[in-house]
Amino acid sequence: MVVKMGGGDAINVQGVCRGVARAALSGTPVVLVHGGSGQIERLARQLGIPQRTMTSFDGVSSRYTDEATMGVVTMALAGAVKPHLVTTISRYGADALGLTGLDCGLLRAKRKPAQQSIVDGRRMVVRDNRAGTVTSVNTDLLRLLLLQGHIPVVSPPAMADDGESVNVNADRAAAAIAGALGAKLLLLLTGAPGVLADPADEGTVLDRVVATPASNTVGGMGLKLVAAREALAAGVREVRIADGRCAEPAFDGSGTEVVLA
Repeated sequence: MVVKMGGGDAINVQGVCRGVARAALSGTPVVLVHGGSGQIERLARQLGIPQRTMTSFDGVSSRYTDEATMGVVTMALAGAVKPHLVTTISRYGADALGLTGLDCGLLRAKRKPAQQSIVDGRRMVVRDNRAGTVTSVNTDLLRLLLLQGHIPVVSPPAMADDGESVNVNADRAAAAIAGALGAKLLLLLTGAPGVLADPADEGTVLDRVVATPASNTVGGMGLKLVAAREALAAGVREVRIADGRCAEPAFDGSGTEVVLA
């Protein structure tokens, strides 16, 4: 099982770590992938580094990662979020080991070329975005750790072809890891009960969504639906988008199941 924990402040970190630890202790190999948007934004404010958002023409938004923001992302994820997750999991009796995509070439990525995007409402060609797309996963390393009973706790950045570190979307990294490992389940935990028909109404959670390029913007879940589609295409048996805020985040089949057409 691969669990991706969102980085928003609403996520119940204790609950997610408890659930991951229980799954591992019951005999289910688990990889925990995490982001850290809340911590990234706080650190950027403290350092006075402005944050910008890129929106592709098909409506999917992502972080604009220039060189300064790349440093913030690395510090926030590897220096703050990951140690907290590792120590929290250990309190529930499981062994966790923190990794970024740079460690032992865990995540290799192709750097994104210059691309036309909408940045802060302006259409422009972005040339300095330190972002990439995962192309390979060091499954030997992950399988070794899982075989030894450890929980790998993984986050960006990844290693690009030119040897530079690049930011990769954590949802899509989780999908790549799940596909490479042949995971039975990819669980994407977020700050909503699932994919919503109306993003403003949590009572409109959908039981199932068909992942197509046209569904990228359903319920404001653009990159999660992209990741779900990639995971399913890579052979992952089940993908669910579920609530990461509750006391016992969903390891029970609740939320929204994502399927291919």
